Amino acid sequence: MTSENVHKLEIDGREFILIGTAHVSRKSVDEVKEIIETEKPDTVCVELCQSRYQSITDADKWKNTDILKVIREGKAFLLLANLLLSSYQKKLANKFGINPGQEMIQGITSAKEIGATLCLADRDIQTTMLRLWRSIGLWGKLKLFFQLMMSMVFDEEPSEEEMEKMKTQDMLSAALEDMSRSFPQLTSILIDERDQYLAQKIKTAPGDKLVAVLGAGHIPGIKMELGGDHDLSTLTWIKPASRVSRVIAWSIPLIIIAIIVFTFSINRATGIEQILSWTLWNGSLGVLGAILAFAHPLSILTAFVAAPISSLSPMLAAGWFAGLTEALIRKPSVKDFESLFEDIHTIRGFWRNKVTHILLVVIFTNLGSTIGTIIGGADVISKFINLFFG
Repeated sequence: MTSENVHKLEIDGREFILIGTAHVSRKSVDEVKEIIETEKPDTVCVELCQSRYQSITDADKWKNTDILKVIREGKAFLLLANLLLSSYQKKLANKFGINPGQEMIQGITSAKEIGATLCLADRDIQTTMLRLWRSIGLWGKLKLFFQLMMSMVFDEEPSEEEMEKMKTQDMLSAALEDMSRSFPQLTSILIDERDQYLAQKIKTAPGDKLVAVLGAGHIPGIKMELGGDHDLSTLTWIKPASRVSRVIAWSIPLIIIAIIVFTFSINRATGIEQILSWTLWNGSLGVLGAILAFAHPLSILTAFVAAPISSLSPMLAAGWFAGLTEALIRKPSVKDFESLFEDIHTIRGFWRNKVTHILLVVIFTNLGSTIGTIIGGADVISKFINLFFG
């Protein structure tokens, strides 16, 4: 069959058939099925990473999430961002009356039916989000969090422009492109790098004839990138914290401690005032964050105790302790994981579901403690200056 959505290329004696899928009709699913059955390729590449493949093929994946491990590894925000992104994709899918990833599922099924090799060609969404996360500062992180939250709160009807966009993009690309408008400097990470990664995975997949099932919006970029070579290790490298940022992260709490100790040795009363100020600002604002997340009273108490101490170490966070307490007291049930993607469509459901509720306790407590550290630290320094120069 001839279709404007099917692009055939020959590179170094190998045939590449790129199917650009649209998401507003059943036509794309049928087209994927027909092309694979007719062409009988050696390999079928689908625009999925391992984690997205598992979420499609393993309905119980979320039920097996170890929430305690997520908190201990400091990945609470990352998991929350992924959940909000998934919610956004599902919301779009519901508006168009389709199931997200339907054409990818058909690609997987058809590949198995003809005995073709299946290649998961997309970069892991966790890597994309981590590369983004490491490239924005604190203000950018807050902006990203609230943008994701607002995408859940406001349920507007799609505009005509959005309707047209969905005819040429997969759900994930649409969501990432929305993010790139708020963070234009990150368009390369969110959009361009995926084209390069997809092109390299498709080009290095085994076989002389390959079919790739892709969102139609990726086709121009991939056709251009197939002619070059791209280092996958570079595209998946996660930028570590810089030496300067590590020095700053350790220097600030050490300076605060040194100032308090020195002040205490000179003027005991002022030193006690500094300790009380640091404790109350950190503890009370950490508590405020926990209260805003409707944390359990014991989690709130944990936030108050942990915030002043954890703020003195870059390796600790008050939200981790409050979140772990919340997880132990209000342990998520199987039902919470089963209803996860339905609950995160509403603010009420977001706070009611124990999985997302725990994540919110972690994030809001950390946010409160961070603000408390800034105010408390400034007050400690102010008292020190007033002691000698006031």
